[in-house]
Amino acid sequence: MDAVNDFLIFVDGYLGSAIWFPALLLSTGVFFTLYLKFPQIRYFRHAISITTGRFDKSDAAGDTTHFQALATALSGTVGTGNIGGVALALHLGGPAALFWMWVTAFFGMTSKFVEVTLSHKYREKTPDGSMAGGPMYYMEKGLNAKWLAVLFALATVLSSFGTGSLPQINSIAAGLKSTFDIEPIVTACFLSVLLALVIIGGIKRIAMFAAAVVPSMAIIYLIGAFAVILPNLENIIPSFASIFADAFSGSAATGGFLGATFAYAFDRGVNRGLYSNEAGQGSAPIAHAAAKTDEATDEGMVSILEPFIDTIVICTITGLVILSSGVWNEKFDNQFQRADMVFVAGAYDQSDRDDINSISAMLNGTATPAQEYSGKISLVEGAAQNKEDFTLINSRSFAENIRFSINDKPLSGEVFITDGRLDNPDIVVNGKSLIHSVPLTTVAFTRGFFGAFGQYIVAIGLMLFAFSTAIAWSYYGDRAMTYLFGPQSVTPYRVVYVVAFFYAALADTTIVWNLALITIVLMTAPNLIGILVMHKEMRKTVADYWSRKR
Repeated sequence: MDAVNDFLIFVDGYLGSAIWFPALLLSTGVFFTLYLKFPQIRYFRHAISITTGRFDKSDAAGDTTHFQALATALSGTVGTGNIGGVALALHLGGPAALFWMWVTAFFGMTSKFVEVTLSHKYREKTPDGSMAGGPMYYMEKGLNAKWLAVLFALATVLSSFGTGSLPQINSIAAGLKSTFDIEPIVTACFLSVLLALVIIGGIKRIAMFAAAVVPSMAIIYLIGAFAVILPNLENIIPSFASIFADAFSGSAATGGFLGATFAYAFDRGVNRGLYSNEAGQGSAPIAHAAAKTDEATDEGMVSILEPFIDTIVICTITGLVILSSGVWNEKFDNQFQRADMVFVAGAYDQSDRDDINSISAMLNGTATPAQEYSGKISLVEGAAQNKEDFTLINSRSFAENIRFSINDKPLSGEVFITDGRLDNPDIVVNGKSLIHSVPLTTVAFTRGFFGAFGQYIVAIGLMLFAFSTAIAWSYYGDRAMTYLFGPQSVTPYRVVYVVAFFYAALADTTIVWNLALITIVLMTAPNLIGILVMHKEMRKTVADYWSRKR
C-alpha cells in the first residue's frame, strides 16, 4: 500500500498538485465571470425564484422538479468535502486554505452556470424514456468532438468511484468506528445493501431521497456547528483575520502546525474547494439534465446556488468551528496511518526554529537538509531506545509519546525502516500528533455547548451527507455508462459500484483521498476546455433567454 500511495502522489504531482490545474480552474471561472458580467451576482435572486417553482411548467420535458434537481446535485457535493475536506485543507494549508476555497466557490458559481446550461441544452431522451445529459452531450453535439466526449465519460465513470463512492464510505466507516465503536465491516455491509436498494430505482427515487434528506441533514449539522461557534465567539474575528492575513503569504508555524507556503495553501484550498462544490467538474450537469424545463438557462441559474450553499455557507461554518475551537493546531492521541508517517534521519526538536523550518520545507516539497531515515529502531515494551537516530513525523507534525505494537501487544526487539517507511505493514504505531479530515472535525464539535455529544452530530451528519453523495454519484456514473455502452451497461456498473463501496470502508483513508484528487482532474480538465471553446454560444444562449423573458 505504501507503493500505491507513493504512485498516487507521483501522478497527482503532474495533475491536481501541479500549478496548471488550479490556474486553469480559476482562470476559467474568472473569464466567464467577466465575459458574462458577473452572473453569479446578477442572477442570484432570479435563481431562487426558479428553484421555488415560480416558473415551472407541468408539461415541460424532464424527470424531476428544479428543487429535486438542485437537491440531487447538492447531495452529490455536500458530503465528506464539507466535513472532512475542509478539515484536511486547514490541516495541510492552514487558515489561508479556506480563503482559496472561497475564491474557488465564487468563480465556480459562474463555471457551474455555464456547464449546466450547455449540458441541459444538448440533453436527449434515452430509449427507456428518461432524460440523459451532461458535458459528453454538448461535447459531441455542440463541439463535434466525439473523442472528447468519450474521454470525459470514461473519466466520469472513474470519478464516480474516486470522488463519489470510495471517500464517502471510508469517511462514514471511520466516523462510526471512532464515535460508536462500530466495526467498518458492519458499516460496509449495512450501507452497501441500502445503497443498492436506492440506486436500483434510478433518478426518480434518487431525487426523492435527496429532496427529503438534504434539508434535514443540513439543519442537524448547522445546529451542531453553531453550538461550537457561539461559545467561541471571541475567536471568530481572530479566525477571519488569520484567513485573510495568510492568504498571500502562507500560514506560519504555530502550535503543532509546521506551517505551509503560499503555493501549498493555494493548491490545497483550490483542490479542496473543487472537491467540495465540484464547480467545473461536470458532474452536476448530469443531475440537472433531468429537470423539467424547456429553458436550459433556467436550470443553469438554479445551479448558481450550489457552490454558494456548499462552500461559502457550509464549508465556511465547518472552517470556523475548527479554527475558533483551536483544535486545528493541537495534538491528540491517535493511531497513525502508514500514509501519514515518515521517519526522518536524526533527532529534530519541535522547539527549535531551524528544525521546524527544515521539516516544514521537506513537507512542502522545497529544498531541505532533512532526509528520510533508513535503519533499525530498538524497542523495549513498545518504546524506542535509539531516539537520537530518527524523528517520526505524523500528519505533518512532530509525533510524541510513540508506541509500537502488533495485535495490541507492545513490541520489543528491532523493527526496520526503509526510506522513511516501516518495513512491516502489520506494526501499529500510536502516539500524539495533529489529526486531520473527519477526526479533526469530530474533535472540534466537542468544544461547544453539547460537549462530547457533539461528536454524534458529526457522525450522523457525515453518514447522511456522505451516503447521499455516493447515491448521487452512482447516477452520474450510470449516465456516463449509458452514453458509452447503452442502457444495458447500467446494471453491471451498479453491481461493481456497490462492491467498490463495500471495499472502500476498509481501505486506507489517505490513499482514498489521493485517488480522489487524481480522478477529479481527469474529469474536470476536458470539461473546462470544452466550455471555454463554447464561450460564444453560451453568451448567445443567455442573451436569447433574456430576450424571451423580457
